[in-house]
Amino acid sequence: MTDTVDAGTLRKARRSELGAFLKSRRARITPGDVGLPPGPRRRTPGLRREEVAQLSGVGVTWYTWLEQGRNINVSVQVLNAVARTLSLDPAEKAHLYRLADVPTVPTAHADATLPEELQVILDHLQPLPAVVLSTRYDVLAHNISYEALCPGFLLGERNVARRIFLTPECCNAHRHNWDDLRRMVGYLRGAYAKNLGDPEWERFISELCSESESFAAIWARNDVASPASRTKQIRNLAVGELEMFLTSMSLPSVPHAWMQVYTPTDDAAWGKLRELLAMSEQERHRPWNEHRERFHAAAAG
Repeated sequence: MTDTVDAGTLRKARRSELGAFLKSRRARITPGDVGLPPGPRRRTPGLRREEVAQLSGVGVTWYTWLEQGRNINVSVQVLNAVARTLSLDPAEKAHLYRLADVPTVPTAHADATLPEELQVILDHLQPLPAVVLSTRYDVLAHNISYEALCPGFLLGERNVARRIFLTPECCNAHRHNWDDLRRMVGYLRGAYAKNLGDPEWERFISELCSESESFAAIWARNDVASPASRTKQIRNLAVGELEMFLTSMSLPSVPHAWMQVYTPTDDAAWGKLRELLAMSEQERHRPWNEHRERFHAAAAG
């Protein structure tokens, strides 16, 4: 006996859920919400199927079949139109995509607003360095300890993937460990699959592939991975190397972001972190500035 469910049964179950979901969203919107007259007395609350179809620019029969869970093809464009008509929020829109078996689930962009309390949490994690990243490794928020530990990641576009793959190893806070690089690209691959066709994502991946041979080689492997907790060697020119345990956490309330927290693994690493935090900002940055001036000034010029 097996608990395995075949693909056809799962698809049928999702389509049934899709129909129930659409009906529930349709029922909560009144004609007045979408600029329609109230019309004659209605047997059910909310919009009629034909009204949703009309407002979405699709056929009534097609939309009826969609609510009935029929096995019909749906496109991203049509689902977007239905989502607009039903005023779906980002979480509801993503749910709609999944139930409709559309692989490209829209996610919020990196510039989406973060909850204010998230920065409070980051600040209370002191002295542990902590950062909130987008699914594209953009730095969205961080605390003072993270700024002290990894100052290079906050330069320019504030994107960790760009800094790791496009910065010389001597200036990189993270060592170019093959397994770490492969995991990072694997995570980007999984996130990219949810954003196929997004111009920002397409441009981001294209630029990394063209500017980094290492990234292009790993990307071509088509590996997929999830963020994982692991031990990392962090290079900081002001205090030397620190062995840190990197904990990765998802943020269900912020689906386009996740958090990393760095914890020293031993007394030596704790001592170096405290030494780093006791320095002034000028003292922390001086070794990095001197290194760039000595070894990279000509290239920058």
